[in-house]
Amino acid sequence: TNVSKTYRGKVRALRGIDTRVRAGEIFGLLGPNGAGKSTLVKILMTVIRPTTASGTMLGQRVGHKPTLARVGYLPEHHRFPEYLTGAQVIDYYGALAGMPRAQRRKRRDELLEIVGMKDWANTKVRGYSKGMRQRVGIAQAIVNNPDLVVLDEPTDGVDPVGRRDIRAILVRLKEQGKTVFLNSHLLSELEMVCDRVAILVQG
Repeated sequence: TNVSKTYRGKVRALRGIDTRVRAGEIFGLLGPNGAGKSTLVKILMTVIRPTTASGTMLGQRVGHKPTLARVGYLPEHHRFPEYLTGAQVIDYYGALAGMPRAQRRKRRDELLEIVGMKDWANTKVRGYSKGMRQRVGIAQAIVNNPDLVVLDEPTDGVDPVGRRDIRAILVRLKEQGKTVFLNSHLLSELEMVCDRVAILVQG
């Protein structure tokens, strides 16, 4: 409720957003580049501070640290260490989420299969295309089996086959009872998978 963000120089990125995402749905946030979509997501994830905001996420106030452990996140311009392999990236994020090693290894192998990266598991990230990085990005976002998955432009730079595969993953997450919050500037992508869509223009 009333989420606003004014950056230095009086740039108003968000102008009092009120919205509600229901549990178990795929919710799409649609808008042109520069509309404020990523700013809203970053406020939810406590990456940046809002000017004003109140509300809850998974039943706790936004910014409640233990609750963030139940959220998976793929930022728009993510950067994974280039010297790690895809398998190591997923393992690393599992470790950050506090998962025991044996559980991480099992989950990592499952996820590489799900996102279609099994054959590239031991190739370093520096050798990946944009689409391959996005696939590994989605895998790391769901490694900790989160209740809420927040994906910022997940199909950006991905070929049509990759987009279809990503949509299938999102539907699968919904079938598992997860809530998916999806940011995109592509209406065609969102209308194929989303239960509801909000449109954001100029904050």
